[in-house]
Amino acid sequence: MSNVAAEAGRLFCGVSGKCGFFLPKGAEVAENRGVPESRQVVVYSRKGCHLCEVVKESLSKLSRRGGFTWQDVDVDSDSELRRKFSDEVPVVFIDGRKAFKYRMDEREFLRKLAS
Repeated sequence: MSNVAAEAGRLFCGVSGKCGFFLPKGAEVAENRGVPESRQVVVYSRKGCHLCEVVKESLSKLSRRGGFTWQDVDVDSDSELRRKFSDEVPVVFIDGRKAFKYRMDEREFLRKLAS
């Protein structure tokens, strides 16, 4: 059973780490209803950053479940980004909001993605 309270049509994650959608018994689902809109995830990173590689590997794995798309932005490709993030990488944003810095816990990521 889920350790996260589920709401109708909302993403939930169980103690096993598997996620899905909860719909009450007898619920009618219109076309495309109950399907989550794809969330946008951006990771700001740089080449040679071990923590960045770990976060990107996690995002690649988790993205196979669906529910979000992600992109990697090299902070060294732009002087303003380099100044803004300096050595504070990786930084993960979900729909434009800062969600993680340096490390990303996969369960916490899924929880934030579902909220």
